[in-house]
Amino acid sequence: MSGESGQPEAGPSHAGLDWPNPERNRAGVPGGVIRRAGAQGPRSWIQKVLEQIMDSPRQCVTPSEVVPVTVLAVQRYLLEDEPRDTVPKPPLYCYDVTISDGVYQEKCYLDPSLNSLVYQNILKVGIQMRISRVSCLYNEKRIGQGILCIDNVHCGETSDSISLETPFRNRAHQEKPERPLRGGKSHYLALWNNEDPYGDIWLTDKQPEEHNFSDTKIISLSHLEMTWTNRRNFPALLVRILHKSKLRYYGKPDKKMIEPYQTFLEVADSSGTVSVIMWNALCPEWYKSLRVGLVLLLQDYSVKKSYPFRIQPVPVDPQIKLISTMEICLNLRDPPTNIIIIPEKQVKPEWRLPKLNHRFTTRSELDDMPENCICDVIGLLVFVGRVQRSKKKENREDFWSYRWIHIADGTSEQPFIVELFSTSQPEIFENIYPMAYFVCTQLKVVRNDNQVPKLLYLTTTNESGVFITGHRGQPYTYDAKVKNFIQWIRTKSDSGEQKNMVIGGYYPYPPVPETFSKYSSSIKVESLLTAISEVRKEIEDLQYREQKRIAIQGIITAIKYIPHSSATESASASETLRNANRPSTSQAARVEIQERNGKRHQDDEPVNSQYFQTTSTNLSLSNKIRILQGPHANPVAVPQPGASVQTKGIKPGMPSIFNRRANTNASLQGKARKTISDRWESQLWREKKFGLIDHLHYSHVYPESIPRKFMFEHRKFLSEQYNSQPAKYVPPEGRPPKLDDFKSARSLGHFEVTILGLNHEIAIDVAFLPMYCPEDIRTSQIDTLLTSMNYSCAYPQDTTGNDRLPGPRAVAGDIIKAATELDRVHIVGILDICNLGNNKVEVYLHKIYSPENTS
Repeated sequence: MSGESGQPEAGPSHAGLDWPNPERNRAGVPGGVIRRAGAQGPRSWIQKVLEQIMDSPRQCVTPSEVVPVTVLAVQRYLLEDEPRDTVPKPPLYCYDVTISDGVYQEKCYLDPSLNSLVYQNILKVGIQMRISRVSCLYNEKRIGQGILCIDNVHCGETSDSISLETPFRNRAHQEKPERPLRGGKSHYLALWNNEDPYGDIWLTDKQPEEHNFSDTKIISLSHLEMTWTNRRNFPALLVRILHKSKLRYYGKPDKKMIEPYQTFLEVADSSGTVSVIMWNALCPEWYKSLRVGLVLLLQDYSVKKSYPFRIQPVPVDPQIKLISTMEICLNLRDPPTNIIIIPEKQVKPEWRLPKLNHRFTTRSELDDMPENCICDVIGLLVFVGRVQRSKKKENREDFWSYRWIHIADGTSEQPFIVELFSTSQPEIFENIYPMAYFVCTQLKVVRNDNQVPKLLYLTTTNESGVFITGHRGQPYTYDAKVKNFIQWIRTKSDSGEQKNMVIGGYYPYPPVPETFSKYSSSIKVESLLTAISEVRKEIEDLQYREQKRIAIQGIITAIKYIPHSSATESASASETLRNANRPSTSQAARVEIQERNGKRHQDDEPVNSQYFQTTSTNLSLSNKIRILQGPHANPVAVPQPGASVQTKGIKPGMPSIFNRRANTNASLQGKARKTISDRWESQLWREKKFGLIDHLHYSHVYPESIPRKFMFEHRKFLSEQYNSQPAKYVPPEGRPPKLDDFKSARSLGHFEVTILGLNHEIAIDVAFLPMYCPEDIRTSQIDTLLTSMNYSCAYPQDTTGNDRLPGPRAVAGDIIKAATELDRVHIVGILDICNLGNNKVEVYLHKIYSPENTS
């Protein structure tokens, strides 16, 4: 493995604070010179703080005046070990925070003790914050240079008015490419993962160039395989790229490599296919310019024995030989590799380079495909979930970024369900939305037919690639299945499709098996069960957008129905979005927090009956619900037009108390019910709730956890809401709407479920969101709490009909009635913990295992 070290030198500031000069230049000063401010123009708070540090005999100072400053950027990088560190530490990511006081911008170093504010997305771009303690970190290798460090801060609300026109006080902070304030690293990392290329070091302008082959000696891959051990110099390779992997960042504090990146290319000529490894600084220079299908001329490369544990992707063409005994290494030095992109028009038939083939699979074919099979898919995005993160390893700071999407291709009533990890294509990953035509390659089939419900979805691999625009001219457009999809999409109407599109929200996938023993064997954790006393720590340890699934034991002692707000359900999205007098986002957030805090202290008080009033007798069929259950419930997210989701049958082995039907045919045809209870609490809860040592409240469902009906004209705003927080502030276009202005894709609301620990000392309130589909509302039964816990995320479609059907409150009453049968029953609850950032955490009840199905 080849690496680079040396430049630039370690230590604080490649551009810091240089001391003083009696003049002041509003356009910024070179090298961060601190200058005494004159009497003209507004005074800069940043300038005053720097002058205070300069006049203080101590390194740390408390600003004489604390005023709000605006956060414009939060940027992450790896800080290598200091020379005094004798024991290597785990990766330590540092953050530079760019602030503006309205006069100047300044890039500051965030003290690592405050990193948790970034982990929780409390310190983020766009907010106002007050800095109450600062210090200066000097560069001891340069005269009079240092950087401003933030040591104590209070984060406030999002600012309503932010200007990006203020200049940097230190001109070096706006130089390109951007460089971190500390250490020897030449670049920043993406804020939330290490796979995405971020910043201006990543070039995109490499173009094909014609090459004169008259003086170029070419060697085939098969010939190179036989002779490389006896060669010192290698002739050029002429190959086509068949696969490109996502980036791998392997930086560590004790490794002084400037750009520690690696990526794999699978390339082929007429004699075989081999892995090519691109190292370090070549990745920022070439990664974004190389794409699958390009023809490359590789010169001055090195060859080494292949890594024994890496599995190469299987070639689509079985006639191509897989060369697994050697690897081609491309480096900026040792030797410096020469890479040339050959224009396709110069490619000659006699070179016999393999064509780029695909394994396109239709949704109707997926049901018969074996586990771990590799395929490509094309389709229409019908559901796009929010970006989530999962730890690569426990007790580490590295995360995967992923989201769930659903793709329809017209060959089945069911869509593809895809677990889409970041593929080092943030320009696509962060800009996908429903109604887009989507291609994803190198997907792996994940299935388990031995559990109920059956598990079937696709997940990305290391070589997966995604395409959302610019399909014309791509090699796959000539595939027969792609042509069939294009023909199908021409028959669809955009207006008819849009009403069935959904974006964002909590997505409870993958499903858990029907018995606890199967669940136990399907997960890999050190401890299968989490004590209820440990739940608080599990919650506090989660970082922004991290989602974790745990299992606890307890007793369900109370349940309460929380309907959607009447404003959200009564007003159409278009009417709400036209309202010019709506409050600002920050005002809405303050109101939401006040309301949530008020509800939390009223959990045990009587609820006003008007709070639960619904117009169930006047609801259209599209607002009715059906609770999905049973082994025949298909894993569907957004059914195709005209489709109906089959929901007959009961899960085998379900205890009788959970199989009772709560309604008769007559009641489902619209007959008024005598009494409907919106809440229930057990006698045990009434006895124990005032003597608890801890009561955790995590049942609130925030607006970003509610799936929304997609509106194409607001695609940019909706995509931003469900993406990760950006590293740099991007001003909104016009006056943005609020998330609550968009109609929910649910009609039922949610339930607050209280679970009491087996020792009756700790309780936790969690949210339960039953899944539903309106197509089956004409059937004669509504299922109970346990059987309604289905893995599918089936959202409603608009239909027509005059059936008088029960409203959400009536259905809620049935579920609550069923919950009473769980009184004093010891259950195992599968909980999904979701950290939404900014101190917003939700806990969802995903599944209940009763004593009968825990074995």
